[in-house]
This record gives sequence, structure tokens and C-alpha cells, in this order.
Amino acid sequence: MATDILMPALSPTMTEGKLARWLKAEGDTVSAGDVIAEIETDKATMEVEAVDEGILGRILIKEGVEGIPVNTPIAVLVEEGEAVPDASSMQAPAAPKAEVAPPETMRAVPAKASAEEKGERIFVSPLARRMARERGIALDELTGSGPNGRILKRDVEKGVTAPKTEPKVVPAATLLATSEDTVRRVPNSTMRKVIARRLTESKTQVPHFYVSVDIELDALLELRSKLNATAQENSFKISVNDMMIKAVALALKKVPGVNVQFTDVETLHFENVDISMAVSVPDGLITPIIRNADHKSLRQISVEAKDLAKRARAGKLKPEEFQGGTFSISNMGMFGVREFAAIINPPQAGILAIASGEKRAVVRGSEIAVATVMTATLSVDHRAVDGALGAEWLNALRDIVQNPYILVV
Repeated sequence: MATDILMPALSPTMTEGKLARWLKAEGDTVSAGDVIAEIETDKATMEVEAVDEGILGRILIKEGVEGIPVNTPIAVLVEEGEAVPDASSMQAPAAPKAEVAPPETMRAVPAKASAEEKGERIFVSPLARRMARERGIALDELTGSGPNGRILKRDVEKGVTAPKTEPKVVPAATLLATSEDTVRRVPNSTMRKVIARRLTESKTQVPHFYVSVDIELDALLELRSKLNATAQENSFKISVNDMMIKAVALALKKVPGVNVQFTDVETLHFENVDISMAVSVPDGLITPIIRNADHKSLRQISVEAKDLAKRARAGKLKPEEFQGGTFSISNMGMFGVREFAAIINPPQAGILAIASGEKRAVVRGSEIAVATVMTATLSVDHRAVDGALGAEWLNALRDIVQNPYILVV
């Protein structure tokens, strides 16, 4: 009997994905455990394994299709010798599920209820639904030109040409600076769209508070050199970032009021310290997690961080390796950045921006000396962390970094 292969939920929060690539073709024999396709989620491209054996009778969703809801049939598996069901008799892929509703305090109140909010069904293609959502067009304001009044891509595009809302004013300079002959259009990946949405939500809905401190690195750099010199045959190499992960974790244990998350009902205080580290990947950013970083040695952190970063860039992380975390760090020191402020990674309440260490003049008593100084900037959710607490935490971090032997005891 023919079996539907469904779009899997590759993480607890996944509602839809993009079918990036088929690794099996129609007519190929499939065994349980075979990798049959690659699915692009908001964080990574992940492999999909077959759970049954048979023959890939028909592919329902082509490569490159985005916005496929979880549990939508993407292909049909048949037994050897079994006829492949006719496409017209097969169940059409389900319409996209509605997006997960945000908390009440984060949801904009509409001027009037849409047809879908009233329980009325609107027939719309997945592509048209996504386009309408991205462009802020209400589906019940569109007239479908497809079968049974189904709203299609062209209907959304027509709706854009004559919007009912106030049109967005584009600066004249922008119009003059661009033309179809000089613009290269690159479609946004699923990851890029999610990054844009989440960071916009963070900056508009989370009250950011910033506090910076200058930290001298000479003692830490000296300790790093000594530790790496003890490595036999380059068995490990500790980086400044590895040491900062451990220092941040210890500072969070010393000032635990920053290791929190804010909700509308309560503030969550975490006993465990799980550090999310920002890693640049080809089309965005992902934050693999060093869990229980305060209990791990520098060598353990170094090995784990390098492995996570390598697999992050290859799109091979498991969901549990990048989902969660209690605090984030973003290190741009390798790019020579003097100072920057990072955007909070919700639902976390804090992120540390680590800039480059550079030689600066410092005053010690009545003397001027030269030291390697780094500017670190803490961004916190002001709903959960007050300015004085943020400053206390940064001072604790500075004490740890400037007296780094605590990192190895």
C-alpha cells in the first residue's frame, strides 16, 4: 500500500521548511535509514532519513519549494510491483498552517478581524500566503483568480500595485541609485528571513540597555600562551574566545541575576549556565551552545567550540545543539572591531559583544603605561536586568579576565 512521506518536524519549534534537495529520484529503491532529502529550516540544512523501505514512486514537492508546512506529503513510497497512485487521485498537500501566535503583549491589535480570524476559510496557495504575509496584505482583501477562487501569486502582486494602506515612501536618492540593469536579485533563504524577523522583534519589543567596560587582556594572553605551550604535538589550542566563554560563565555564576529570561508572568532564573556563541555561516548566523560551561575546562570548551563551529558552517548541527542557551556572546575581535553592541537573542536577557584587543595607554596610579585593552559591551533586556546589575556583572567579568588563573582552578 502506498505510503506518504511527510515533511518532518526537525525541531520542536519548526512549523514549515524548504525542500532544498532530493537525494533520491523517482523509481529509486529506498531502505529505512537512507537519506532521501535535505530540508532547510530557519537554522540549518538537515538530512531527512526514510523510516520505511520501498520504492520512491512519486515526488510531490520539487526542489527549492519554500514554506512547506510540517506533515505535508512531499513524496509517495510504494512497494515493489505496486502501481504508483495517479496524481489526480492523491491527496493534495495541505495548506500552510497559520503561524504560531505571539504572546498577547507582543501582538498588534488589528483594526478589524480578518476572514480567517472569523473562522472563514480562504483558499490560497502556500506561495501567495507567504507573499501576502511578508508584504502586509490581508488575504480577505484579495480576489482569487485560481480554481474555486483560490488566491495565487499573481493576485498578491496585483494587490501590491494598488494597496489599500498608506504607501511606503521611497527616498528619491534610492530610486536614482538603482535600476534593473545594475541590481542583482538574490532570494532570501529561510534562515535569512527568520533572522530578519527575530532581530526586528528583538529590537522593537525588547527594551535594550547597553553598558560597556574596558578590560586589560595581558594577563589572560600570557596564560593562554603558557597553556598552549604545554600541549603535546598541538593536541589542543586554546583561543581567546574559549577563555572568554569560561570567564562569562563564571561571571554569570557570581552574578546570577543576569542569567535569566523575562516572561509576562515571571522571570526565569537558571541554575545551569549554557553559553550560546554566535557563529557566522554562509547565509546568516547560528548560535551553537556550550552547555554547563562553568563546569568545563578550557580544553573541553576549546574542543567542543571548534567542533560545533565546524558543523555549524556545514549545516550539520542537531536542533538541541543550537536551541536553548541562557546567555549569548558575539566575538568580532578577529575583525579588528574596536567596539560594537549586539542585539539580544530572545528569549535570553543578555548578550556580550567582544571587540578586538589593542594596545592603549592606561593610567596606573600617577604613571602612564601601555596595555592590551578590549572593550566589551553588555546588552541586556531592561525588563529583567537593571543597569546597576548589568554594571556589577561586567565588573565581575573584568576581575575574572584580568586575574585569569581562576579559569584553570
